[in-house]
Amino acid sequence: GVFMYNHLQQKVRNAEALAQKYKQQQEALSAQLQVVYEHRSRLERSLQKERGEHKKTKEDFLVYKLEAQEALNKEKQDSMNRYGALSSQHKILKNQHEDVKKQLLDLQLQHNSLKLEHRKTLETHSQKYAQLQQEKDSEVANLQDTVFKLREESKLLRKAHQEVHSQLLNAQ
Repeated sequence: GVFMYNHLQQKVRNAEALAQKYKQQQEALSAQLQVVYEHRSRLERSLQKERGEHKKTKEDFLVYKLEAQEALNKEKQDSMNRYGALSSQHKILKNQHEDVKKQLLDLQLQHNSLKLEHRKTLETHSQKYAQLQQEKDSEVANLQDTVFKLREESKLLRKAHQEVHSQLLNAQ
């Protein structure tokens, strides 16, 4: 019973350690997700800034049409390259975000499964403990009965021994 109790205690500690590990992993993933959100926000602000610069460049084009034609074309090309790079980076981050969301969902499912398993283990442990306690109480009661009967039998045997001893002394 003690071995079974210790075994179940060990299983419970292992399950708690595993649950703690998953909780820490979930917190780490949440922090990573926050970094991804902040990075995305910076990218969107950067994109807005690029759009603003592009608009300004168009206005300059109207004012300095002849002189700025070549510079404007170069700036447009640079802006498009940056936009393409940002767009690619945004797609990569979006895919990473989706992966992190899937991992989080998987971890939540695992966590729920472990919680259920832990609850079942605790219930089983409680039932077994109650059963062992009942068996122990029954065994203690039986042993107390046996001790009482043996004491009575011992008293009777002493009495019989005393009588035999007295008879022997009388016969001598």
